[in-house]
Amino acid sequence: MKEELAKRFGAHRVQDVPTKEGEMPLIMLDLELRSPVSVLMTNGLSDYRMPVPEKMAGREHNELFFCLPSYWEWEDMDNPRTNWVFNWIQRLAKYVVEKETWFGHGHTMPCGANMESLSETMTQNHLFLSDPILLEMELTPVKFEGKEIHFLGIIPIFSDEMDYKQGRGTFKFMQKLRGKGVTEELDDFRATVLKRNWKLRR
Repeated sequence: MKEELAKRFGAHRVQDVPTKEGEMPLIMLDLELRSPVSVLMTNGLSDYRMPVPEKMAGREHNELFFCLPSYWEWEDMDNPRTNWVFNWIQRLAKYVVEKETWFGHGHTMPCGANMESLSETMTQNHLFLSDPILLEMELTPVKFEGKEIHFLGIIPIFSDEMDYKQGRGTFKFMQKLRGKGVTEELDDFRATVLKRNWKLRR
């Protein structure tokens, strides 16, 4: 997988990320968009064939990613404002494999049993999986070893956004995100995309 992305972006833009024994291998992509971003990605989750429903045939193989903003210094592994991404990408990868389940566009999960904020600055407490938005052109599926591998971005969302998504559906929630310019790129400063009284409107 790493080799295929090195072909696409150049070997100098793909590097291994240190992990502990037994953890999912990770890579970091350094991409030049209108502003630079770093993409933290699993490198091997796609070896697991997800038991997707029939209507999702062709989406059995996925890699997960976080899109990190240029102002993050992700190499500082001891910084609690940024190092949570490593913990959560590992937790999600481990969960889907050990539970023998599947992830797809629109899936959501709480941040732990108590739905705690991700960090002091990233106060969202749920995670939403999405097909690439900002990286739609860069992260098109990869054909590798007879598999078509897709990429799912991990987007932190707020409780009210989670409620809206559950009540109105993924399509309408995606419209809200896109309408506010929210993508998979992490943003310590973003607010909810919803007006406070959305539940009262019909």
